[in-house]
Amino acid sequence: QVQVVESGGGLVQPGGSLRLSCSASGIIFNIGTMGWYRQAPGKQRELVAGIGSGGITNYADSVKGRFTISRDSTKKTAYLQMDSLKPEDTAVYYCKCQIYGTDYWGKGTLVTVTS
Repeated sequence: QVQVVESGGGLVQPGGSLRLSCSASGIIFNIGTMGWYRQAPGKQRELVAGIGSGGITNYADSVKGRFTISRDSTKKTAYLQMDSLKPEDTAVYYCKCQIYGTDYWGKGTLVTVTS
């Protein structure tokens, strides 16, 4: 059974940084695209950043230049380095892993940016 677990969320002041981690477990030989999404209160879930198995990345315009996605395929883990955080980055951040054509979601980790 595949499980996806996020960690690293928390409370941070504007301008601060956080690093989120996403780990997949189970009988997995290959993971396709790994992506970070977020959902703020009252808003739809949106893509923040994605990274393919070959390392190609894409970002939402709102986070370009501030967030960096990376992955360690040997550890079945993806990371989201978030710098220069803004109050509007406050949301629950979810990780999605594409494994053998199926999307697996974690339960999310809360990021709160406030002074």
